[in-house]
Amino acid sequence: MRFHGNFIICRYLSRLRNQFNSNFEFPLPNFRHRAPFFLRSYSAEVPAQLSPELLNIMEQRLSAIEYRTSCLNNFLNQPEASPSEYARANKELRKLSGSVDLIKELRAKQKEIDGLKSLMAECSEDKDMLNMATEEMGQAVEEERKLQNLLLKSLLPKDDADERDCILEVRAGTGGEEASLFAMDIFRMYEKYALEKGWKFEVVDIAQSDHKGYKEASAAIAGDGVFRKLKFESGIHRVQRVPVTEKSGRIHTSAVSVAILPQADEVDVQLKNEDLRIDTYRSGGSGGQHANTTNSAVRVTHIPTGIMITIQDERSQHMNKAKALKVLCAKLYEMERLRLRSSRSKLRLEQIGSGDRSERIRTYNFPQGRVTDHRVGITYHSVDDVMQGENLDVFIDALLLQEEMDAMATFSSSQ
Repeated sequence: MRFHGNFIICRYLSRLRNQFNSNFEFPLPNFRHRAPFFLRSYSAEVPAQLSPELLNIMEQRLSAIEYRTSCLNNFLNQPEASPSEYARANKELRKLSGSVDLIKELRAKQKEIDGLKSLMAECSEDKDMLNMATEEMGQAVEEERKLQNLLLKSLLPKDDADERDCILEVRAGTGGEEASLFAMDIFRMYEKYALEKGWKFEVVDIAQSDHKGYKEASAAIAGDGVFRKLKFESGIHRVQRVPVTEKSGRIHTSAVSVAILPQADEVDVQLKNEDLRIDTYRSGGSGGQHANTTNSAVRVTHIPTGIMITIQDERSQHMNKAKALKVLCAKLYEMERLRLRSSRSKLRLEQIGSGDRSERIRTYNFPQGRVTDHRVGITYHSVDDVMQGENLDVFIDALLLQEEMDAMATFSSSQ
């Protein structure tokens, strides 16, 4: 059975429109699928009512989790278990613990509901008792729905990279010097957004253009759930405005590419010395006399893949090397993630885009003062606010909600 749709996100976007009044234009998103019938209602107060079909699928999964948990607990009580087997079983048990706790709460709530049903049948002639039991029943059913929705989310496939820090890369594309200036604006937009979120924003490297724009710029962003929030920012960001270099007042269209890469841990990527070629040279551009007279710039080449990382932002050769290796690990980790993802369901890629840097995702129209995200059909009428890192969550939250919708559809259709 396959469920399609975007009903929830339509309701969500409508709620955003009411929240921000007339600042937004919400054309009906050009979604490819109709509303999912397994989500009967949605609001901030009442949890979504899952359909009997989906509840049946979920119940099978919950029973399997309960059975597996029981088997693991029995295994851990066996004295003949080896240390490695014990460690693996304990790790799996910890991974299931969040769902198990929710299942216990759900079972207790369902038992309470059964008791209230029996009470209502027994005291059908006692109006006071019946009214009291009916009120408690309504509260219990609402709590049951909340637990069911939480459990459904816990069963959805997770992106292991969501909780990681990330590497931000911005590159000027078509549009010459104007593209470089817009690349600088986009880079600073993410810096302001990161600071607003309380994240750490560390510049890795900047290559300036003739007019002090950015031909290329990269940064390391660290904080809670950074990659999850920013991963759909990858792609082509297009700008329409009158460049400062334009004397006749004509509107130009330029573009920059943004890449968001999850940072890799040492356990994720093993770099072998024989796979690396490290060159040092004198850095160019701004940086003072010291930067131009010492071999502080570093270029790291990963021989098997041909990936080359050049960093000259720091005066210290060791610091530049450390930054270059961090970016290289992130790129290698992302290559492996993309390889694994390519073999999985294409549903999310079809609906909200791949996050690939070659995909046009957003247009910033300065003469009309608007920003439009082409994946979810949202237009926000204050481009200056967005460039200051404000209200970027309007787009990000809608994309994350769409991802959750697609995961639910995949969960249902795969059973």
